[in-house]
Order: sequence, then structure tokens, then C-alpha cells
Amino acid sequence: LLPVWCSDWLAHARTHACTHACTPSPPCLLGLVGKLKRVLLWLLVVYVSIPVIIKLCPSIQAKLVFLNFVRLPYFIDLKRPLDQGLNHTHNFYLEPETGLKIGVWHTVPAQMWREAQGKQGDWYDSMLTSTHPLILYLHGNAGTRGGDHRVQLYKVLSSLGYHVVAFDYRGWGDSDGSPSEGGMTSDALFIYDWLKQRLDTKTPIYIWGHSLGTGVATNLVRRLCDRGSPPGALILESPFTNIREEAKSHPFSMVYRYLPGFDWIFLDAITANNIRFASDENVNHISCPVLILHAEDDSVVPFHLGKKVDRVLTEPR
Repeated sequence: LLPVWCSDWLAHARTHACTHACTPSPPCLLGLVGKLKRVLLWLLVVYVSIPVIIKLCPSIQAKLVFLNFVRLPYFIDLKRPLDQGLNHTHNFYLEPETGLKIGVWHTVPAQMWREAQGKQGDWYDSMLTSTHPLILYLHGNAGTRGGDHRVQLYKVLSSLGYHVVAFDYRGWGDSDGSPSEGGMTSDALFIYDWLKQRLDTKTPIYIWGHSLGTGVATNLVRRLCDRGSPPGALILESPFTNIREEAKSHPFSMVYRYLPGFDWIFLDAITANNIRFASDENVNHISCPVLILHAEDDSVVPFHLGKKVDRVLTEPR
């Protein structure tokens, strides 16, 4: 047996050893805190810098609206729609303005696919005189006319007996120029008129806009209605009221939405680039039938914005 004083000494030694082993040394703890502070400081600098940069360079906000530099899928040859599984589609180029060419795809109805094999542009043009209706598709931001989800839609519409004409606005895909709301609308109007000249007078053209393309679509159809030549119908897939409300509701704006001066910093930078896409105003001047398609769980263009467009449409005029 050990003396009492010896037992107490051993117990104290064990406790001291455990405390020494389990407690991080002060330099280690301070180093961890220092790294955490640097990370938080870096995040704060980035958080503050983004609105400052956008306010000083509003053209950046325009690029974020259009996202035309995001060319998905990458490494596809838009001259070869066959590579995307479209074996009854013709690629060609039009000039809405002198020296400005835009890329276009014309997909004929699926029942013509056998006849379409090996055919060139003249044959596709001649098929526009058939009695099959035509859909002019106006895509949203980012990507090209060769985007996977867009190609799948062309196939569905083609299988239902429609001609489908899709194009890349100026600044998108292999089209020339730089994007702007006015330029996108002018491109759509030019192609509509080009098609109208080639179609049978009884063949309807339906305008289908998706996401940002719904803003282009309402701009286009308002012009057509104002000049007394409305299309057969307007289809709006995931529409929004106007670009300011859409930008404020977009997931990217979540971290800044409640920041004082949000409208002044972010939204005014958009309108400074003459970007409005005011569908809530345009639909008041549209006289053709309108169909709205919108998923309730849409995380990019919220469902409530589509409902607002619908309410404007159904209000007594």
C-alpha cells in the first residue's frame, strides 16, 4: 500500500497529464481563429465588392441578364443539327441587318423525316408551303438553339405535326453581334416576316417564348398586333412580368435582396442598359389567343410572376 500523500500525488499527475493532452495549445487555437477571421474578411470583401462593381460598370449586369457567353452544351457544331439527333432539320443563316448574320434551324414535321434525308435548303423552303402550322421558338438566356432541353422540345412539337423554327439572337451561339433587348426583338420580327413571306396565307404561325424569350415574344407580338397582323397564338412558357421583378425574385439576388439600396444598385443597372422586357405592359396590347405554361416549383422564374401575367391578361380592358 502507498502512503496517502503518494496516492494523492499520482492522482494529481494523471489529471495534469490528461488536461495537458486534451487541451489545444494556445498557438494552435489562435492560428485557427486567425484563419477563420481571414476567410470571413475575404467573404465580406467579395460581398461588398460585387454591388460596387455592378454600380460602377452597369454593363456587367446586362451580361448577367443575357448570359449569352454561357454556351451550353459546349463543343457542339451548330451547323450540324444531326449531331443533336435532329435528322430532319436544316441549318442556315439570315441577315436582319447588313453584315449581321444569325443562325437558324428549321425542323420539318416528323412525318417528313424520310423525305428530308439528304435534302438542302431549297427543299426545306418549299416545305413551308405545306399546310402544317409553324412554331417560331424564342429561347431563354444562356445556351444556344442547340441546348438539350430545347432540342427535346423541337422533337415533341415536330412529332405533333408542326414546323419548328428556332434561332440564336444576335450575340448568342454562332450569330454575330452583341445582345440587347431591341436587337433581340428586331431579330424575331425579321424572322417572322421572312417566314410569313414563304408560308401559305392560311398557315398559322404560333410564337413560343420560354423564360427570357417570353419577354422577346410579348415585345414581338405587341408589334404585330399594333400593325394589324397578329400571329395565330402566343405561348408563354415560364413568363415574368418585367425584368426588374424577375431579377428581384431570382435565386442569385437572394443574398442582396434585403440590402438597403438594392433597387438602386442592381435593378437600376439593368434599366440603364435599356432592358425592360415589360410583358405586363405588352399583354394589354395583344389581341391574339395567349396560352401560359408555368411549373409551380419553378426556381428560376417564380410561379407567382406567371400568375401576375395571367391576372393582367384576364382583367377587363
